[in-house]
This record gives sequence, structure tokens and C-alpha cells, in this order.
Amino acid sequence: MKISQTDNNTVKISDIFISLKDTFECGQCFRWNEFEKGYIGVAGGRVVYVWQNSPNEMFLTNTDIDDVRDFWVNYFDLKTDYDVIISSIPESDIYLRQAADCGRGIKILRQDPAETIISFIISANNNIKRIKGIIEKLSSLYGDKILYQDTVYFAFPSLSVLNKLTIDDLQILHAGYRDKYLIDAFEKLSDDRVIALKKDPISEDRKKFLLSIKGVGPKVCDCIRLFGFSEYDAFPKDVWIKRVIKEHYGDDFDEKQFGKYAGVYQQYMFHYARNLKG
Repeated sequence: MKISQTDNNTVKISDIFISLKDTFECGQCFRWNEFEKGYIGVAGGRVVYVWQNSPNEMFLTNTDIDDVRDFWVNYFDLKTDYDVIISSIPESDIYLRQAADCGRGIKILRQDPAETIISFIISANNNIKRIKGIIEKLSSLYGDKILYQDTVYFAFPSLSVLNKLTIDDLQILHAGYRDKYLIDAFEKLSDDRVIALKKDPISEDRKKFLLSIKGVGPKVCDCIRLFGFSEYDAFPKDVWIKRVIKEHYGDDFDEKQFGKYAGVYQQYMFHYARNLKG
């Protein structure tokens, strides 16, 4: 991987392999939107415009080389060798090998855990457009303003702000029954709690805490573990994955057979089933 400053506002990352489209549109994130020839998004209190001319390089505007090294390389999980992950797929699993070949450019974004927890509570039984709308509304009401090219964007609200909200404050979001789930999450989360969750070496303890939050069931919990804590063995089962399992693996399927990369395989399956097989 090579990182170079192309001008005062743009950084190029090369000698990588990533598909921004497949990464942003595989259901793991909600704050990236198509913009000009790439995507614009908000993460870590930053706004950045990203695009690429080939899978082997990407450009980031509204940043500098130090911030790319310190934040964005980690956010895009560019140091993980996904070729090693793909090579671990058994030769006998033809479907998964095809799915991985198709989705090879997908990266598991390293997103903020608190934002991921709240976002996936909102995502339950919801569609992408509405999820994005609710998150943007929450951010515009309670997040810090960020100005980029004469447009105002909003950082995701801090837990110190969210902790003070009441269920009445959330009515304007039109999140429905999820309001009470969000309030429960706000009450149970704190910066110290999130730090402790990130440091906890015992995955089952983290899972137990997440499941204690109202509105977090097994599927949402696995999404949070995978996308918010980089637990690659988490295997969320949505309707697409359930169809894949039924068609290709049968009723006796156990995701533990996929081992420590089950969640990465899940993203390949999801992408392949939805975009090419659906």
C-alpha cells in the first residue's frame, strides 16, 4: 500500500484492492451517498469525498496524508489481507468461492461502535432509504456541524448528548416503536462502556451486553459485532442469507463451520445473492 498527497486537499492510496461501490452498498453502513464520480460520507466527525478509477487505487478529498494514515486506512480496513481470507475457503465450497470472487473488493468497515449500535437498532425491519433518513435527522438535530464545499453536514451525535434525550425528543425522527429501544441504548451506553466493550477480549461478554439492549436480537447483534467491533466470526442472517443457506447448505447448516472469517463470507454471500442471483 502506498499513500501520497496529490494536492493540498486530496490523498491517493494505491497498491490496494477495494470496490467502494460494493463496500458502501452491501448493507453495512448508512452515511455514504453517491456524489459526482464517487461517494461522500461522514465518519469519525469527518466529511470526505472518495472515488476511484480502478480497484487498485482510491482518492480521498477533504483530508491530508496524516489523517489518512491515522484514521482512514483503519476505517477502510486496508491493512487486512483479504486474499488470505479468500484463500481459506475450502475448494469444495464452489458457491462461496464464486461469491468471494465476485465480492473480492468488499471491505468490512471499522465503524464507530456506538454509532453502529444505534444505527442497527434503527435498521430493524426497515428499508435503507428510511434508515438513512432517520440517522441523518438524528445527526442534524444533535450532531456537530461540518462544512464542506459550502454544504453543511453533521457528525453523528456524541453519547454525552444522546444520554440526555427523552422519548419525546425522538418523536421528530418518526422512528416509531424504535424510540423506546433507542432510549434504552442511550441509557446503557457511555464512552467508558464503549471503550470497555472494545477492549473486552471475551466476545461472549460483549454479545451478552448487546443482547441486553432492547431491540437488539441475534441478527442485529451479529451486525453490530461484525461492523462495529470487527468480529469477523459474526454471521448475521437476514432474508438473503437465509435463502442462500436453504438453497446451498441445507437445514443442518452451522455458521461455525466457516470459522473466524464467517462474517466476511457472509458479506460475499449477501452481495452475490442480492446483486447477481436475486
